[in-house]
Amino acid sequence: MYKKLEDYKEHLIDLVEENSYIDPSIYAKKNIKRGLRNADQTGVLVGVTKIADVHGYRKEDGKKIPEIGKLFYRGISLEDLCRGYRSERRSGFEEVCFLLLFGKLPSYEELEEFLELININQKLPKFFIEDSILKTPSENIMNKLQSVLLSLYSYDKDPDSLDLSHQLEQAISIISKMPLLVAYSYMAKKYYFDRESLILHNALDARPFSENILHLTRNDGKFTKEEAQLLDICLIVHADHGGGNNSAFTTHVVSSTGTDFYSAISAAIGSLKGPRHGGANKKAYEMIEHIAENVDIENEKQIYDYLNKIFDKEAFDKSGLIYGMGHAVYTLSDPRTEILKENGREVAIAKGMYEKFHFIELIEKTSKQIFKERFGDDFKICANVDLYSGFIYKMLGLSEDLFTPIFTIARTAGWCAHRIEQIRDKKIMRPAYLTISEENEYVPLEKR
Repeated sequence: MYKKLEDYKEHLIDLVEENSYIDPSIYAKKNIKRGLRNADQTGVLVGVTKIADVHGYRKEDGKKIPEIGKLFYRGISLEDLCRGYRSERRSGFEEVCFLLLFGKLPSYEELEEFLELININQKLPKFFIEDSILKTPSENIMNKLQSVLLSLYSYDKDPDSLDLSHQLEQAISIISKMPLLVAYSYMAKKYYFDRESLILHNALDARPFSENILHLTRNDGKFTKEEAQLLDICLIVHADHGGGNNSAFTTHVVSSTGTDFYSAISAAIGSLKGPRHGGANKKAYEMIEHIAENVDIENEKQIYDYLNKIFDKEAFDKSGLIYGMGHAVYTLSDPRTEILKENGREVAIAKGMYEKFHFIELIEKTSKQIFKERFGDDFKICANVDLYSGFIYKMLGLSEDLFTPIFTIARTAGWCAHRIEQIRDKKIMRPAYLTISEENEYVPLEKR
């Protein structure tokens, strides 16, 4: 018998380490696509979608040829969408939600009706804030979002219906309510865990998502037009990223079972939380702050030396990862990054924060140099959206607790579109796994 509980725990850990480890070499020997990635790190095709397309390379004679990154929502480039909304000086995220859900840009009349639907649906059920949010606060907003979203199931008149009409009602309802769920979960966290005053604002009536997010998450509820415009761009660039990104794929997998809308979106939120997915924006910002504490942010040589230490697992979290650099699809550039840099630079200058913005640009530039030195001229890497998004959120006065939840508000639009697409496909996802354990005989307890 084990004398101490800790000794027994150590024994259990040893058993897990012995019996749960899969040697990575087996994947190559058996030609299994580890992580659903091909040997050249391109994604394995597992489905078809009309919603979004992520383009970062082309293939010629079996070779991967790097290209300028492009992201298309229903065939329209992200750059064109953002440029159009900025030139017309209006919010665009709500229109992007319509585009992703319905496959076309709305007419003026369609947009007006859609905005009215959002306004009606953003209201939460009576006593929901008190019963489902304030009474059960969480230190992590993402986990709280999963639970409150599942709670909405109980208020749905027919939550398990797969009728297309009801699916659309659920999609619009969830998209509309997400800013309130995030804001009130955040305020509850501040009150119960950070010991700050509890301040809850009502949502602004018939206002863009970006304005309501800033209003609901700030104690004074105030914001500038420039801040709202920049946050609107952030929401647009995060609205979707094709069917192959982890959280969208999660939505497809879970939805393929025929489960309810709330369960599918809750599962997607759990996926997005991970630091290798949506949580990477917070991780990248933590890295940037760590580097800034250890170097002169204007000294490229010091930045170069410290990034090498991070790469060699001697600094920061000692993972060897330079967060915010590299992407599974993009090679020469990430279009989301370029858009955030272009729009974020203007606000950084206006807020007197350009020095920090330029520091992040130096991290990007120097990281590319380091990868080139270590892997050769043919190795192509670009800054992904996470390198800049965290700083932009911080520049907008948003807490690190809100970095990934705001990403969630945006990506919910894409998830809902993927959910509806998958439900109409009516095919359960059931991939195969190779079992490498040997057959064993049952041994009676007294003989073990």
